[in-house]
Amino acid sequence: MALIVSMAASAQNIVMSSTTSTEQSGLFAHLLPEFKKASGIDIKVVALGTGQALDMARRGDADVVFVHDQKAEEKFIAEGFGLKRYPVMYNDFILVGPKSDPAGVKGKDIVEALKKLAAANGTFVSRGDKSGTHAAELRYWADAGLKDAKGSGYKECGCGMGPALNMAASMNGYVLADRGTWLNFKNRADLAILVEGDKRLFNQYGVMVVNPAKHPQVKQAEAQKFVDWVTSPTGQNAIAAYKIGGEQLFFPNAEK
Repeated sequence: MALIVSMAASAQNIVMSSTTSTEQSGLFAHLLPEFKKASGIDIKVVALGTGQALDMARRGDADVVFVHDQKAEEKFIAEGFGLKRYPVMYNDFILVGPKSDPAGVKGKDIVEALKKLAAANGTFVSRGDKSGTHAAELRYWADAGLKDAKGSGYKECGCGMGPALNMAASMNGYVLADRGTWLNFKNRADLAILVEGDKRLFNQYGVMVVNPAKHPQVKQAEAQKFVDWVTSPTGQNAIAAYKIGGEQLFFPNAEK
């Protein structure tokens, strides 16, 4: 009898590999209690860069994945590691830097900003962690024609979004951030948003159940309940309701 109870209890717990931005923005602290109230299911979140979150799921160490690098997500599905990719929400990336803007990057064009930053050898803190934010940053450098010429001030931290922002604040440097983590970031020092509004800075999030055909231990039914909830009107409204200082952090856009 004890074994049956234990198995039933464990079935109500799933593991989600996700990004540091969803965790550090405070979204999950807002969202997951709502899901538990609706379903009785507890979710343990392991917050990593998107690349690491997908690798964790490839090893069968997660039941569901919630990340933001569409190209990498589609590859994950094509390789058979996930059942289906569902769009959930979006926000945007921003370039943050010193209010005095010594490299003169301020504006709405991320590519021009990076060109100016490289030419000035300005301090730029890169996540360098194969996250969705890091992947986006590398795309912007490539679009600027500066894949291998980012300037002598380019620093890779191999760290999450919060630590990267802390480094930029302490070094009076520039950093690409997701808006959600920035809004929840308290240690801003002299940092300010310098580049925003470029359509290339669009940041889409997707969610996927890990394929039990690859890893039989995956709790598919419970993971699918989360996917169904977060893409339902109830889940989408919960995402829209999460605000800091009256500002909405994420914008639901699950396909109807």
